[in-house]
Amino acid sequence: MKNKKFIYIFITLISLLVFLFAIYKIFMLHFNYKKEISELENLSNATEISNNENTFILDVNFKDINFLEIDFSELKNINNDTIGWIKVEGTDVNYPFVHTTDNSYYLTHSFYKKLNSAGWVFLDYRNNNFEDKNSILYAHSQNNKTMFGSLKNTLMSNWLNDKNKHLIYTSTENQNSIWQIFSIYIIPTTDDYLTINFENNFSDFTKKITNRSIYNFNVSLSDNDKILTLSTCYNKDKKLVLHAKLVKFQLRNQK
Repeated sequence: MKNKKFIYIFITLISLLVFLFAIYKIFMLHFNYKKEISELENLSNATEISNNENTFILDVNFKDINFLEIDFSELKNINNDTIGWIKVEGTDVNYPFVHTTDNSYYLTHSFYKKLNSAGWVFLDYRNNNFEDKNSILYAHSQNNKTMFGSLKNTLMSNWLNDKNKHLIYTSTENQNSIWQIFSIYIIPTTDDYLTINFENNFSDFTKKITNRSIYNFNVSLSDNDKILTLSTCYNKDKKLVLHAKLVKFQLRNQK
């Protein structure tokens, strides 16, 4: 009996230690994450930029909305894979994003290229910056406060009913851009929304992804549009996907 009692106490203590260690790891993950995000925001020197002679307005409804412009010099010193910054209105998404030769490395590495289960935001390796018809950004969503986790805010009625929040801002070394969200949906894992370029079926593609939306954004699209796709996990078996179209951009570093 004494041996059984000892074994029970021993197993209980081990289980408690494992539990406490797991809690500690989660705490450190979030502590380091918040520290890194704060540092990156300070290094970005983010500023609002108004229209100038290098501005191209594709939808007059967004004529007076300012761009987000980022200084990438310090960010690229930390990570030379850095190619841009993304901000999604009404969420905590406000990060630099990276681009490398595969779609796996930044699933397990942070912006500082350290092993981290939260990963980082990255552009599909097939994309050529934002030159393609569909540019795709991925990130994990382990909880509402890391990476694309707060994109779940876009499923809430107070977000959906506020048109001022239906915007995504991106900044790269070449241009600052504003995108209007036109579709949000949850879907079982599939790759049918991950096409990069199109020959003759772009309009079929945009109809398909628009019809999936949980909300009617009443945004029209044409074959001349470029779109931005954000993809993240919703749960074990489903993805949360956002699509937005380019409505305004401004070329940078023009002489």
